[in-house]
Amino acid sequence: MSNSRTVRRAQSGTTEPAWVKWTLIGVALAFVFLFLLLPLAAVFTEALRKGVPAFLEAFQEPDAWSAIRLTLITAAIAVPLNLVFGVAAAWAIAKYEFRGKAFLTTLVDLPFSVSPVVAGLIYVLMFGAHGWFGPWLQAHDVKIIFAVPGIVLATIFVTFPFIARELIPLMQAQGTEEEQAAQVLGASGWQTFWHVTLPNIKWGLIYGVILCNARAMGEFGAVSVVSGHIRGQTNTMPLHVEILYNEYQSVAAFAVASLLALLALVTLAIKSFVEWQFEHLEKAAAALPPEPAPKPAPQPARA
Repeated sequence: MSNSRTVRRAQSGTTEPAWVKWTLIGVALAFVFLFLLLPLAAVFTEALRKGVPAFLEAFQEPDAWSAIRLTLITAAIAVPLNLVFGVAAAWAIAKYEFRGKAFLTTLVDLPFSVSPVVAGLIYVLMFGAHGWFGPWLQAHDVKIIFAVPGIVLATIFVTFPFIARELIPLMQAQGTEEEQAAQVLGASGWQTFWHVTLPNIKWGLIYGVILCNARAMGEFGAVSVVSGHIRGQTNTMPLHVEILYNEYQSVAAFAVASLLALLALVTLAIKSFVEWQFEHLEKAAAALPPEPAPKPAPQPARA
């Protein structure tokens, strides 16, 4: 009996007794409940505290619809641009060797180490009224800061690593053998990308897009700096929640926050489905029998 337990522990990669495992699981579940599930439930509870009519009334205001529309527009612009950049950066880093490759990889990670507020201040320094390009923009009546373009730029900055960071390790692990084989067979660069590279990275690409979209819709710090908090014009959903809460409209604030939370849950569900689908395909591919080696061609008989 003890030997079988030892074998099971060795197979699981640990030799600790069972009580250690269940203690760790209990601590993890308690942490998730206290710091994730309980606050999430509080958001929906507060949103519905005065009933469904008060909940729906929060979405009947023009400012709320403007914030929702601006959030969707910002994500619709930022995510496709980051998709193009992420694929290009991952392709360059994973498939090519060039001088400055490590520096480019560091730049991809830069938004992870820079505060979003600092990112917003960078754009104010560049495009603000007293910034580097401010006088020229004012002379040509071009508005970036305290307008939609500034919000889009700030969102792109804080979200562009997500897709690239999902694709780089995946493409590095896959190597370049299949692309080289396609080129030997006469495929062009675009044909190689569409028929070889893209099918191999599609699940990682979808995963990165989901994370990028979730961050774009929920970004607060950088957008707060460049938006100007103009009601009905430059407020996204997180900024609208802050304004409502500061004005003691708690039900309306939690109602809009519950919509953001619902979007996060939908994103989590899609993310889990993508992970499950990817693991399912990997297991199916591993279960396939190896292809038989081709038989050598018969040699012609010598005279």
